Amino acid sequence: MVSSYTQLVVKRYGERLDGDAKEFMAYVVDGAARMKQLIEDLLAYSRVGTKGKEFKPVAVEAPLKRAITNLRAAIEESGAEITYDPMPTVNADDVQLAQLFQNLMGNALKFKGPEKAKIRVEAKENPAEWEFHVRDNGIGIEPQYFERIFMVFQRLHNKGEYPGTGIGLAICKKVVERHGGRIWVESQSGEGSAFHFTLPKQKGNG
Repeated sequence: MVSSYTQLVVKRYGERLDGDAKEFMAYVVDGAARMKQLIEDLLAYSRVGTKGKEFKPVAVEAPLKRAITNLRAAIEESGAEITYDPMPTVNADDVQLAQLFQNLMGNALKFKGPEKAKIRVEAKENPAEWEFHVRDNGIGIEPQYFERIFMVFQRLHNKGEYPGTGIGLAICKKVVERHGGRIWVESQSGEGSAFHFTLPKQKGNG
């Protein structure tokens, strides 16, 4: 509502506003848009455990493809290259798996380096679990931030450089933990990142 009425003021009375007033209005619209995104992200975070679907056998390639489809605009705009291994079937919430892949690949697209973004999704079978890797060739992360990035509101860059609310990776952590797995990152600044997460081969409903 704040954003809508501010835009209406600019539209109807814009010619009467001086430069400072127009600039202030732009700040209000931008602030309202960021607040809306923050509220939506917080709701998504809070609903991981309370609104999740029952686990059922899921062919992981399906939510992975859905995530790629959802990111199509960003992929085409950046010319990114995404490849992936054959994926297993696991007991999971398919909607949350799609969100997990979308957040991880979306980060790789956002924090890409000077070269064309390349994202590789891999699946490795361990005795009791499947281990997934989402690798990129982006700007990387310094080791001292490895734990911090999975916490709510923890951003390593200002919003002018890279937009966002600092909740995406916290959602990833919550989704993985709901499924009985764990998530971690390996990276070096300037040398890309590899996000790893596990999903048990057998898991009851979370």
